[in-house]
Amino acid sequence: MREIVVFSGSAHPTFADSICDHLGVPRSYVDLKRFSNDCLQAQLLANCRQRDVFLVQPLVPPTQDHLMELLLMIDAARGASAERITAVIPYFAYARSDKKDASRISIGGKLVADLLATAGADRVITMALHAPQVHGFFSMPVDHLTAIGVLADHFRASGDLADSVVVSPDFGNAKTATQFARLLGLPVAAGSKKRISDEKVVIDTIVGDVDGKRAIVLDDEISTGGSVVELLDRLGERGCTSADIACTHGLFVGRAVERLSAHPLVGHVVTTDTVPRPPDWPALQVRSVSALFAEAIARIHAGESVSSLFDGVDPSHAPPQATLPLG
Repeated sequence: MREIVVFSGSAHPTFADSICDHLGVPRSYVDLKRFSNDCLQAQLLANCRQRDVFLVQPLVPPTQDHLMELLLMIDAARGASAERITAVIPYFAYARSDKKDASRISIGGKLVADLLATAGADRVITMALHAPQVHGFFSMPVDHLTAIGVLADHFRASGDLADSVVVSPDFGNAKTATQFARLLGLPVAAGSKKRISDEKVVIDTIVGDVDGKRAIVLDDEISTGGSVVELLDRLGERGCTSADIACTHGLFVGRAVERLSAHPLVGHVVTTDTVPRPPDWPALQVRSVSALFAEAIARIHAGESVSSLFDGVDPSHAPPQATLPLG
């Protein structure tokens, strides 16, 4: 296999450029056109024959356009005789559509995984899928990265963590919150959440001690901010003194910036650069995970282990411990 070639769709070229800076390779360009009938076309403007091709595209709004761009780029790379095609999807939006929880409802996460395979992707690199079962939707290998090490470094460097507690908005995220709390040496609490609609949730109780403490709220994704604001209100009722917010995918759409900026409990908010930052929130702190993606790409290209990226972060990736022989 010949050298790495990295392309980017229109969703987040800045992130692709940062990956390329870490890899020491130039970003190759894509000619994306929209015709008068609203159809899209992608043309890869670099040689792909027998190359290891990586296509960077988070599925951010307008999500359907960016998904179609990615599928067209995969198809173009396959038609150009790429040796291997890896879809680098820092934010996989359809991970929220992960189960049949109503009659006659679609499961978008599985459908999009099938579309990627049909288009010709050989591998996927992503980060912080909303639900762990989504990993199993893919018929090709998936390298599922985590940002909790990067976020934990941020809080370790930011000052005193005394009287702090890590809080998960719901029990589904509690395992990740527990790993994050262990990295910081803090206790953990969680909200009991029920989703009413896309923008409306109810958190009826908090499990864990938050009275008189500063909360570090950890979530995988913040979209409209409804879940976090509901959690902050309950934390205030339980005697929480302040709250910092950390998430991997900071979409902050709709009234999210206004809601979080105005809430009296909120200290600072930190996210990563898996998606473009909102232009109207200069106080938002953004930590880059491009080096993690670049390292994963380099190791995949070299045929090396990617699981070592999780050392000290995710115990489930630790190598098995040696056992003493019996007898």
